[in-house]
Amino acid sequence: MHGIVIKNTGSSYLVRTDEGQLIESRVKGNFRLKGIRTTNPVAVGDGVTLRNNGEGELAFITAIDPRRNYIIRKASNLSKQSHILAANIDQALLVATLARPETSTTFIDRFLASAEAYRVPVVLVLNKMDDLTDDERATADYLTHIYTDMGYEVHQIAALSGHGLEALRPRLTGKITLLAGHSGVGKSTLLNQFIPDAQVKTAEISDAHGTGMHTTTFSELFDLPSPDDQSAGSLIDIPGIKGFGTFDMEPEEIAHYFRDIFALGEGCRFSNCTHTQEPGCAVVEALEAHRLAPSRYTSYLSMLNDKEEGKYRAHL
Repeated sequence: MHGIVIKNTGSSYLVRTDEGQLIESRVKGNFRLKGIRTTNPVAVGDGVTLRNNGEGELAFITAIDPRRNYIIRKASNLSKQSHILAANIDQALLVATLARPETSTTFIDRFLASAEAYRVPVVLVLNKMDDLTDDERATADYLTHIYTDMGYEVHQIAALSGHGLEALRPRLTGKITLLAGHSGVGKSTLLNQFIPDAQVKTAEISDAHGTGMHTTTFSELFDLPSPDDQSAGSLIDIPGIKGFGTFDMEPEEIAHYFRDIFALGEGCRFSNCTHTQEPGCAVVEALEAHRLAPSRYTSYLSMLNDKEEGKYRAHL
């Protein structure tokens, strides 16, 4: 049998077969030993081959189809392993909030760089715009300008009230979309707006820390409603991401995944410029001339420093 993984609980997987049957499945122990350096060798969105074990509905996953792409990050508890957030997706919606909770530009930039590396288009969604002060709204407009100028699509929305969703809705049609971001940024609220039948749990922000509390505890794919029974697309909901450690990137590659820095780097004196201290560096010159956002350069430097043992794990 063949199907697509639509839910991952950590100990088992729900697979929707090509015939539309839902089958609870597990991974055999030796499957994890085939050179897969991830905490989850199977991810939501994976195409898989199943073998029935002869004991009712339970089946074993025996093979994974070649992936066309995926989003991956460093595992939070195992520095030499990774965690695949989702596979075979058409795009990711990175949901961010300027406050309550705050999403740092470093987190945004790390996610964007990883998505560039694995060829996943990203739409940046700034949520809770109706809950911002004037200064916070000005910051949201500034970030919108920065990322739009780089070629990213940016939406300012208020998921709870529905503001801005009509402009975002067509972007989802016919696509498999990953919803990503910190806990508390409104991913579950956004999903419930687009798929009311999903009835995903939502929670208030912690008053003590101003951070989100986990409501999604496992990854799951939900189909968007379609009036004509045609494929309207799907949303993949995953647990909130606290930190985003990049995985398997060499220092000399990192600039390639920053659109603005890569473009500026074409003007550097040296082809192997690291954009840190070399003479004739067009990136540093642009930074000093206020043609490169300081936050972007800070994010770039933080990723360069990831090779320092344990640096990023301490911030997870």
